[in-house]
Amino acid sequence: MTLYVLVKYLHVLGAIVILGIGTGIAFFMLMAHRTGNAEFIARTASVVVIADAIFTLSAVILQPVTGGLLMMLSATSITERWILASLALYAIAGVFWIPVVFMQIEMRDLARKAAEQQAALPQRYFVLFRRWFAFGFPGFGATMLILWLMIAKPF
Repeated sequence: MTLYVLVKYLHVLGAIVILGIGTGIAFFMLMAHRTGNAEFIARTASVVVIADAIFTLSAVILQPVTGGLLMMLSATSITERWILASLALYAIAGVFWIPVVFMQIEMRDLARKAAEQQAALPQRYFVLFRRWFAFGFPGFGATMLILWLMIAKPF
């Protein structure tokens, strides 16, 4: 196995992790939310926050490192349009992902407090959930477009 193939494998693996964890997190948070059960939402959000911290953050760090190495190893210029578009989309994804992490933490904390007090979820939780849900579309969409650009290199 060449160094290029190893780095490419790690780069593709990072993309899989970002998309897979993102999909899983969205699914489990949505399913927990639909129950309306503060304790269940708190437990689910706790796991989601941990998964984001371990897996998504690792992959988010890995992607530009492996991408840069792939450019070096293949003598590809950063000025190629598909790479510039990918980097712009990566920034857009980050603009939406970073606030989502903090929203998840706050939703977890609000659900924990409601569960401890055996109270209904506060209005703030629902505001955050709607915003979290809305932020998922451009964030996830940007990562899907990056994956397509990595594969197709259309321009």
